[in-house]
Amino acid sequence: MLNPADLIGRTWPATPPYEVSREKIAEFARALADPNPAYQGDRAVAPPTFAAVIANQAWQVLFDDPGLDVELKRVIHADQQFEWTRPIRAGDVLVAATEIEDFRARGTTDFITLAVHLSTTQGEAVAVSRSTLIHNRPTPQAVAA
Repeated sequence: MLNPADLIGRTWPATPPYEVSREKIAEFARALADPNPAYQGDRAVAPPTFAAVIANQAWQVLFDDPGLDVELKRVIHADQQFEWTRPIRAGDVLVAATEIEDFRARGTTDFITLAVHLSTTQGEAVAVSRSTLIHNRPTPQAVAA
């Protein structure tokens, strides 16, 4: 069984760089039925929830870590919050580093709070995306006598 105290504070290396383009922002805005994305000067500004696109990619490390044994098909995304330093803008090249902020186990259910730190490739902090994931582990099978 996983020891929650050993998991809190665990981090992984940042994702590969993700280039934010005007087209990606416009596509995301259309999915939200937002016909007029914001601009700062001539740079398109992403809707606040655009950060989820990058954060979602950063979560993959959780599913790839054999020590955690977390399966995507057993996960419910329970909560999402964003803490902003500045908006995401077209032309940004961002990386995202994942950290387990909290991990609680109750029977076969894990409550995992992830913080994904988004920053530019130059190290400028942009946002933190916090998510609570509920992971249901398989019920141990009875061993035949």
